[in-house]
Amino acid sequence: MSATPRVTFADVRSAASRLAGHAAVTPLLESPALNKRLGGQVLIKAETLQRVGAFKFRGAYNRLSRLSAAERVGGVVAFSSGNHAQGVALAARLLNMPALIVMPSDAPAVKVDATRGYGAAVRFYDRARDDREAIAQSAAVERGAIVVPAFDDPFVIAGQGTAGLEITEQAAALGAPIDTLLSPVGGGGLMAGVSLALGALSPATRLFGVEPAGFDDTRLSLEAGERRAAPPAPRSLCDALESPMPGRITFPILREALAGILTVTDAEVAEAMRFAFATLKLVVEPGGVVALAALLAGKLDVSEQTTAIILSGGNVDGDLFSRVLAGEI
Repeated sequence: MSATPRVTFADVRSAASRLAGHAAVTPLLESPALNKRLGGQVLIKAETLQRVGAFKFRGAYNRLSRLSAAERVGGVVAFSSGNHAQGVALAARLLNMPALIVMPSDAPAVKVDATRGYGAAVRFYDRARDDREAIAQSAAVERGAIVVPAFDDPFVIAGQGTAGLEITEQAAALGAPIDTLLSPVGGGGLMAGVSLALGALSPATRLFGVEPAGFDDTRLSLEAGERRAAPPAPRSLCDALESPMPGRITFPILREALAGILTVTDAEVAEAMRFAFATLKLVVEPGGVVALAALLAGKLDVSEQTTAIILSGGNVDGDLFSRVLAGEI
């Protein structure tokens, strides 16, 4: 097996240069109501306001911008349930290359429509029967394209890490050193990248990943000391966080950086979505709200300290969101 590629803070800095003028510098928000409820200062990184409505644009643009002129002719293929799909589709459009996205047939319509809207072709697969990676690899061979992983790629990880770079710089400007940071974890690209930035600029900060209950493969992997898949479980409300196991590149970074993993239930996620809408005035998708859900559910005591959380995406299906707001979920 080839050596695992190494990703460094210098790669995150390089990604920030690539993204300048292309990705949004999303705000670091603060809510007096949330601070009062938790008894501390909470800084909210609103990646819901990023291009495509999720942090995924950062890694996608950084990866695609590194392709040579010859590679851009064949374009790219990606597999994703939605946010990586949109990030790759928009990055490909901006960089004038074709893109094909392999998506599950039950992907939220809002994500499928947006992916097509950015100009990418979509090929569906059956989540229960088909191997999405094999489909993507086959399509890439057919098209002479490059496969762009959702998380297990050095340039993707470095691109996602720019969110952490911004968080530390924005918190410093507020005079608020960060004691603790919580981020969603699926395959680990965002948390791995963010940990590189925080490790360099704010090494005293404790880092916690948050996973949906039943899809806590990173927690199980950390306990085992090696990558493990979670046992089969019913679908989660957090479709964006249903990765089967941490990545080959992301896991060693997470093992080194994380203080722990927290898990949240669908009910806790739905409550956090309602809180975000009513109190923060933000629309956040289930997978994007898990860090807030963990705090509201009391999974970690953050009183009398400064805590940063990442709301990683806002692409929620309208019907699902209506049912959540109505308390039906």
